[in-house]
Amino acid sequence: MGRWEPDARGRMIRAAMDLFAERGFEQTTAGDIAERAGVTERTFFRHFADKREVLFDGSGTMERTAYDAILAAPADGSPLDAALVGMVASGGLLADRRDHATRRSRIVEANPGLRERELLKLAALADAAAGALRERGVPEPTASLAAHSAVTVFRVAFARWVSADGPPDLAGRIAEAAAALRALG
Repeated sequence: MGRWEPDARGRMIRAAMDLFAERGFEQTTAGDIAERAGVTERTFFRHFADKREVLFDGSGTMERTAYDAILAAPADGSPLDAALVGMVASGGLLADRRDHATRRSRIVEANPGLRERELLKLAALADAAAGALRERGVPEPTASLAAHSAVTVFRVAFARWVSADGPPDLAGRIAEAAAALRALG
């Protein structure tokens, strides 16, 4: 594959996912990824700070999507309802990427350091959701409780979505998990 080929970023992501699945995360280097993608290692580092970021590249986009959706949520809903609107919007970014999300989930689950990074990503998503709720006028601790609850719903729904043989509908999984949360009270 020539270095002039388009979509270097996409090629690097695909190469990394393949290599992580074949060799394991720890045994794969940025140089390995660059070589498989047909780019230089320097090009890899122009796109990603390190090999972990290949797996967590969309985190900022998910946070912004959730934040914006929460701000735009209907005013008559509860803080939890607004936060869940944000989680559904974030999940929408993954809707047509179930196979990728499933592979990524397996790679993350196989590595303790990546699981820790995943938890940090989810904490940042909860912080973004709580910030949006506060901007909507929701006081603390309600904003944080609603945001963290919604992220927990998202996490449970996502785990079921990537592991289930059922319909590939993340929004439906989020609705199921939210209903289960509401049934607790």
